[in-house]
Amino acid sequence: MKKLRNAVSYLLMSSLAVFLMAPFIWMVLVSLHPSKAAIPTIDQLVPSQPAWENYGIVLFKSEVPVARFFFNSLVVAVAVVVGQLFVCSLAAYGFARLSFRGREAIFTLFLLSMMFAGTVTQIPVFLMLREVQWLDTYWALIVPGLGSAFGIFLLRQFFMQIPLELDEAARLDGAGDWLIYSRLILPMSRPALATAGTFTFIGVWTDFFWPLLATSSLDMRTLEVGLSIFRNSYGGTNWPLQMTAAVIVMLPILVIFLLAQRQFVKGITLGAIK
Repeated sequence: MKKLRNAVSYLLMSSLAVFLMAPFIWMVLVSLHPSKAAIPTIDQLVPSQPAWENYGIVLFKSEVPVARFFFNSLVVAVAVVVGQLFVCSLAAYGFARLSFRGREAIFTLFLLSMMFAGTVTQIPVFLMLREVQWLDTYWALIVPGLGSAFGIFLLRQFFMQIPLELDEAARLDGAGDWLIYSRLILPMSRPALATAGTFTFIGVWTDFFWPLLATSSLDMRTLEVGLSIFRNSYGGTNWPLQMTAAVIVMLPILVIFLLAQRQFVKGITLGAIK
């Protein structure tokens, strides 16, 4: 009976996975049809001769610099992930492991800030960046994303599950806060760091409005903004190349999630709720 339940469970989960992946599979198959071909019907969905050259055309031979857009998105996403993990983990360490006056009140303010949509602060941030002449630079795309109330909350909850006795033992051996943070807390918090990093990468990679607002030159556009430019340049009718560009946008997200999924699930289940 147990084996039957397991078989039914795996069958249902596999069917659900195929159903959820169907749009992406359709997009990949359409991208492999010859350029300027019409949208294929179901019976013609699998191409007889896959047009892999579509990816080279989109990245390097189109009128729009998609390779530059990809590079910009990669630089911004990696920089924001690394910077945000560093900043948020330091703040989370202070809220979880240090005792100081007003700690709970300050942390409550961080939590309250999560109630406001990000778009509420984008105009003030835009005006500040304009004053320091950072618009249309990498600084404008990276610096505003280095802090995250959700990242601090997630890492703090995970840090609080690590016994304080480990800190006390480390202090007896002469370790200071920096050594405890870097040599003890961070190595034990890889699931939480992977979770926060995955959320951050997906958010930055798929962000459209802020890169559109903060950049003006073609060379500084990110991939999400560049995708709309690419679509307009081809009139929205060259479906194989449109789908090729969409696959290029989505592929890094799938790769990151597949690489970090084990740590991601562990971080969600262990660190999100104390």
